Amino acid sequence: MGRRWLALGALSLGVLVIGVDGTVLALATPLITKDLESTATQVLWIGDIYSFVLAGLLVTMGSLGDRIGHKKLLLCGAAAFGGISVATAYAPTAELLIGARALLGVAGATLAPATLALIRGLFPRAPERTMAVGVWAAMYSAGAALGPVIGGLLLEHFWWGSVFLINAPVMVVLLVGGIVLLPEQRNPTPGPWDPPSVGLSLVGILGLVYAVKEGAANGLRVDTAVVGVVGAAALTLFVRRQITLPTPLIDIRLFANRAFSGVVGANLLTVLGLSGLVFFLSQFFQLVQGYDPLRAGLAELPAAVAATVFGVLAGFAVRHWSQRGVLTTGLALVGVAMASLTPISPATGYPQLGVALFVVGVGLGLAFTAASDVIIASVMPQRAGAAAAVSETAYELGAALGIAILGSIITAVYRGLAIPPGTPDAVASHARDSLAAATVAARSLPADEAQGLLTGAKTAFTDGLAIAAGVGSALLLASALAVWLLLKPRPTEPPDQASGGMLCSKLNTL
Repeated sequence: MGRRWLALGALSLGVLVIGVDGTVLALATPLITKDLESTATQVLWIGDIYSFVLAGLLVTMGSLGDRIGHKKLLLCGAAAFGGISVATAYAPTAELLIGARALLGVAGATLAPATLALIRGLFPRAPERTMAVGVWAAMYSAGAALGPVIGGLLLEHFWWGSVFLINAPVMVVLLVGGIVLLPEQRNPTPGPWDPPSVGLSLVGILGLVYAVKEGAANGLRVDTAVVGVVGAAALTLFVRRQITLPTPLIDIRLFANRAFSGVVGANLLTVLGLSGLVFFLSQFFQLVQGYDPLRAGLAELPAAVAATVFGVLAGFAVRHWSQRGVLTTGLALVGVAMASLTPISPATGYPQLGVALFVVGVGLGLAFTAASDVIIASVMPQRAGAAAAVSETAYELGAALGIAILGSIITAVYRGLAIPPGTPDAVASHARDSLAAATVAARSLPADEAQGLLTGAKTAFTDGLAIAAGVGSALLLASALAVWLLLKPRPTEPPDQASGGMLCSKLNTL
């Protein structure tokens, strides 16, 4: 028994790093903007390309793990992730940094579904599995929330590339622990590999996400609409192909069950709120309120602590309360926390922000654990990789969309910045690009003019953050209501049992 829990510790290291890597750049963004002279669009791509690529490949990698073995895939992915992290740390241009982050997404896609699938095999009994998933989810959530804290500690003493170098030693530990502790797990009769399905899933997810991101940031253009249509068409063909294949990459019939669809949506939307909030509050603390990187990272610590603690506690909660109640509560808490930020201004005190971050962490810990447990319990162990990929895809897509959608709203509002009269056109144009760019541009102006420009830029950024928080809150609260209705037991069915077993049994019949 002890060996299994040690193995869980090794697996948790993998998802901790994946979570950290998704948000660790939040505090490094101003330094990257300065050193690499990146534009606002490049900054958004640096922040979210990792999650986009990871999300696009998760279904593929989950199915690949079912075929070749999840241990083998995990170890290969860990070695690649460590090596690419070192290369990313020394990227000399914004374009190369974006490319390196995309490669990290490819490597990360091998790690995420393998860890959850191996847990499904290590802990076949529902009570133990629920606790193990709680620990796993807590580490995943804590990684996302701890990213800014770790980044702040490193940036206090080193250059921005150090936030990637920390991945290498962790991957070495994962490799050693994985070789010694983990059993192999694969589908003994996986069926043939289907390259067209792989291509369609990748094109579909990346195309739709790109269209959403660019459309929100720059308006609906012809090229953006074309990419969106291509993405939607690719996903449509992917779904139709999976229905006809005897051994599909993912069993699309699972989505016909309203409970399964509801928990996947809960996964995506909860992380959307957390990732967007953490990413842009990091910039708010540094660029608006003048925090140094370490202080800004520590300011976001409440989210990390809450996500970790309540991720584990959720393992107990689902045994004594319905899955419906835990998921809905988690979503509602994130929505309420975001609503509390709608009055934010440059002078907002930390207590209000700290409480909001703590509540977001509580909501994420509850919702993500419950959703992940239901998803992997919905299939037999030999198909756990594909099911885990669905959970991870929702998580990573939520992280990417959180930065893209909320960031696009902030950028659109910010570009309405009122430039003080007399400001040179070149400086004004640069200042409208982003708050970080305005901070750099103001250095070329006399003190009084610089102060006026910075005051207006900080106010514009904060106004955008307030509107984005309101949009996110409305989305999360509406989703909480939808999940509550979707998971409502039908009149002929008894309510969910304490462990959620009734729900899982229904899913297992698909």
